[in-house]
Amino acid sequence: MNNTIKVLRIKDLINKIGMARSTIYDWLNPKSPRYDETFPKPFKIGQSSIGWFEHDVDSWLIRKSQP
Repeated sequence: MNNTIKVLRIKDLINKIGMARSTIYDWLNPKSPRYDETFPKPFKIGQSSIGWFEHDVDSWLIRKSQP
């Protein structure tokens, strides 16, 4: 089992899930009609940088793939 914690930056997230940056930010925006409250929330990793835990994204993808 791999216990490495990996943080995805926005470019890594885009590559992993195959969605556009604008779609991801729509999913995060409660005012957007495409808001997805189940999508993992980013966290600050620097002054102007955010990231997502890869394991949170993986869990979200698995939940989304189930009927």
